[in-house]
Amino acid sequence: MAQGPASKDAAEDTRLDPSVWRIAAVALFGGLLAQLDATIINVSMSNLATDLHANFSIIQWVISGYLLALALALPLNGWLVGRIGAKSLYLWCFAGFTLSSALCGLAWSADALIAFRILQGVSGGLLAPMAQMMIAKTAGRHMARVAGYMALPVLLAPVFGPIIAGAILQYASWRWLFLVNLPVGALAFLLAVLFLPADREAVTDKKLDWLGLALLSPGLALCLYGADKIGQMTGSATLAAGIIMISGFLWAARRKGDAALVDLRLFKVRVFSTAVMAQSLSNGVQFAGQMLIPAFLIQACDRAPAEMGWMLAPLGLGMLVTYPQMGALIDRFGIRAVSAGGALLTFIATMPFLYLALNGLNLFILIPVLFLRGLGMSAVGLPSMTAAYASVPKQDLPMATTSLNIAQRLGGPIMTTLCATFLAWRLGPHVSGPAVAIAYAWAFLLLCGLHVGVFLAARQLPCRLDDVKRTEG
Repeated sequence: MAQGPASKDAAEDTRLDPSVWRIAAVALFGGLLAQLDATIINVSMSNLATDLHANFSIIQWVISGYLLALALALPLNGWLVGRIGAKSLYLWCFAGFTLSSALCGLAWSADALIAFRILQGVSGGLLAPMAQMMIAKTAGRHMARVAGYMALPVLLAPVFGPIIAGAILQYASWRWLFLVNLPVGALAFLLAVLFLPADREAVTDKKLDWLGLALLSPGLALCLYGADKIGQMTGSATLAAGIIMISGFLWAARRKGDAALVDLRLFKVRVFSTAVMAQSLSNGVQFAGQMLIPAFLIQACDRAPAEMGWMLAPLGLGMLVTYPQMGALIDRFGIRAVSAGGALLTFIATMPFLYLALNGLNLFILIPVLFLRGLGMSAVGLPSMTAAYASVPKQDLPMATTSLNIAQRLGGPIMTTLCATFLAWRLGPHVSGPAVAIAYAWAFLLLCGLHVGVFLAARQLPCRLDDVKRTEG
């Protein structure tokens, strides 16, 4: 039977150009390197402290300095893409990340390593947002399908990171924790030169909003640092200062319009603002759960930290199962149904932790609910991200990427701090025995309430991508 014009158009719309996969694969290296590097360092802190003759309070800045530098660099994403183009910026970021990795490997003291990690954070902070933006540009309405497959190696990084770190620390110097990035970075740089499309025609001469940069970047850094140290007086003061600076930025940006470092007019697009809220909340509850669940198993259930790898593996497995199917699920059921369904499934899978806290650990309950929680969590983020990018014109993608990633970065520490502070209040200074489990039950109840917020935000997303296009018009 001959196909009509409409069926031919539909077939063309579902066919994905092979060049999209090449570009997405190159862009993937950014998020993969940054994620793998963070995972390797997280499990190597004690070795670094011993070899560099530094106490833990100093060596932890190897991580904190990296995160703060990342927050400082992130707001520059939109302006830099406009000034030098996405491909040039990506190449500069890869070169900077690879060079700073070499410097970290050559560090002669804890202070030198922290300084070089800050340099690494400045360049590495833009790799993941740039990867998102390039996939959004090339894949268009197929972003969920492409990003679902591209997320698999990044999801595997937390699994293989500790294995790689253990092998390196057993058979070689800690310096190879950083030097291992050199061949991967060099290969990624070469592939980016060969396969990423040139975009110099999109370069603009937009001036940098220096006031916005002076308010937003330090404000983000202060919020992240203050959230991490919220239990201390300096942490509370730092968090308050960060909130004041971000409030000042919002006031100034509203007056400057498109001349601001972040164009707040994007948030007047209802789909975009709703998607950003869903992204921030889902990222926040994901991090909060990753903090609460291992702490509960160790402190309330007396499980050893060494057991956390296999006990939490079903969570990662659930995410790995869902991600490659996201494009097909969105095409069949729509953005709202998939995202809200994922949020509802995550809420249902979090409720049994109340039972476990009050009645004791049961692996026959823990393993399936962790798997279901992984399935649900991975179904929230990609649909909302797809809706956010589809709701803005292509020329606004760099600014949209910056806004989306800032919201994601802030969601994690805010929700984690909220749950950690509540848990610390319920535990008190002298709580022991069964009271510890009860305190965790209250914390899981709070986490369930936050998951309800994610569900309500996901319910506000558009039904399908076609609805996003109509909103744009």
